[in-house]
Amino acid sequence: MAIAIAAALALFTLGFGMISGRIEKSILTPPMVFVTFGLGISPLMLQVIDVNHHGGIIDIIATTTLVMVLFTDSSRIDLKLLRRQHTLPVRLLGVGLPITIGLGAVVAWLLFPSFNSWEAVAIAAILAPTDAALGQAVVSSPSVPVRIRQALNVESGLNDGICLPILLMALSLASRAEGGATAGYWLSFALAQVLLGPVAGIGVGFIGGGLVSRSARLHWMNENYQRLSLVAIAVLAYCGAELIGGNGFIAAFCAGLTLGNTARVVCPRLYEFGETEGQFLVLVTFLIYGGVMITPTMVGANGAVILYALLSLTLVRMIGVAISLLGLSLRFDTQLFLGWFGPRGIASVLYVLLVLDQDGLPNRDLIFTIVVVTVLLSVFAHGVTAFSGANWYARRMNSIQDTSQVVEHDSVDEMPVRTPYRAQHGEMLEMSASGVNLTF
Repeated sequence: MAIAIAAALALFTLGFGMISGRIEKSILTPPMVFVTFGLGISPLMLQVIDVNHHGGIIDIIATTTLVMVLFTDSSRIDLKLLRRQHTLPVRLLGVGLPITIGLGAVVAWLLFPSFNSWEAVAIAAILAPTDAALGQAVVSSPSVPVRIRQALNVESGLNDGICLPILLMALSLASRAEGGATAGYWLSFALAQVLLGPVAGIGVGFIGGGLVSRSARLHWMNENYQRLSLVAIAVLAYCGAELIGGNGFIAAFCAGLTLGNTARVVCPRLYEFGETEGQFLVLVTFLIYGGVMITPTMVGANGAVILYALLSLTLVRMIGVAISLLGLSLRFDTQLFLGWFGPRGIASVLYVLLVLDQDGLPNRDLIFTIVVVTVLLSVFAHGVTAFSGANWYARRMNSIQDTSQVVEHDSVDEMPVRTPYRAQHGEMLEMSASGVNLTF
C-alpha cells in the first residue's frame, strides 16, 4: 500500500508539474489541486490511502512541514523594516489578531455549548493564522499596491508563530479544566513550553546563522551546503527545545526570525529551499489533508460547524481587521479586501493535529471537524477569488485620479513572499480589467 501511495504521489506530482505553468494562469491553485487529488485517493473514493496503516508517516510529514514552514516564513520578516515602514501588519498582528481570536472564541462558545472556555480559545487560535500562499495572486500581483500586499504577506509570516503559544496555553488549561493534573502542573508545563522554546530557537538561530554566514563569506561552504546547513539549524532548534522541555515549533519559528535578521546574507539559500523542497512538503500535507482528514469529518459537519466556518472566514476576521485599522485613513474597499483575504491553510491543518494528541480534551473530535471544514471552504473560496479579487481591487485603486492623497500607495520596501513564482521569474500576472484568464 505504501508503494502504491508513493507511486500515485510521484505520478501526480510529475503530471501537475507538466501543466503547472498553465495552471498559474487560471483560477486553480496548487493547494486546490492537491486537496482534490487527496480526496480522490481517500477511503471515500479510490481507497488508496489507509490512515490506520500510515499514521506514523503522516505524523513525521506533518511535523517536518510545520517546522520548515515556521522557520522559513519567519526568516522572511525584516524586523527593522517592520518597525520603520509596515504600520499595517503591525496593527493587524497587534490589534486585529487578538480581537479575531477573542471573537472566534465567543462565537465558538455560543455555537457549541459543550466547549469549555479554553477549548473555545483553542479553536479560535487554530483558525486565526492566515496563509497568503492560498491567495498567491493577491500577494504577488503588481496591480495591488505594495503596501497592501505586503501587509498580507507579513501578517501571514508572523501570525502562525504568534498563535502557537496561545494555542498551547489554551490546550493546557482546557485539559486541566477537565479534571486532569493540578493547575500548578499545567501552568509550569505551559510556561516551560512557551518560554524555553524561544530560548532554544534564538540561541540556535543566532549561533548557527553566524557560523553559516561566516563560512559562506570565507568560501568554505558552497551554496548547496548552505541550504542543507540552514535546514539543519531548523531541526536543531526543534530538537534542542524538545530536549530541554520547550516547544520545538516555537523554537523553529524563533530560530527563523533570529537567523533572518542576523544572517540575512545566507537567507536566499533558505528561500530556495522553501520554494522547492519546502513547497513540496506543503503540497504533500494538503494531499494528506484531502486524503485522510476530510472524509472522517463528513458525519460531524452539521449546520453549527458550517456556520462557524463561514463566520470565522468572514465576520470574525473582518471585524478584527476593521477595528485594527481605525485611524489609518484607509478606504472601505481596502479594509474589505484585507478582511476577506485572510485564508486559512497549512498552519491550521498542522495545528489541529496537535489537538489530536490531547487525550484529556473531550471535544477534540469536534475541534478537528470544525478546523477541517473551515480550511476546506477557505482553500476553494479564497483560491477561486484570488484573481478576481485582485482584479476588482486593482480597478478600484486605478480609478483614483490623485494617488498622492491615498495612503494605500505609500511607499514601503518589499519583503520576500512565500512561493513567489511569478515574481521570481519576472512574469506579469494576467490581471486585466476584463476578468480572469481561464485558458489552459
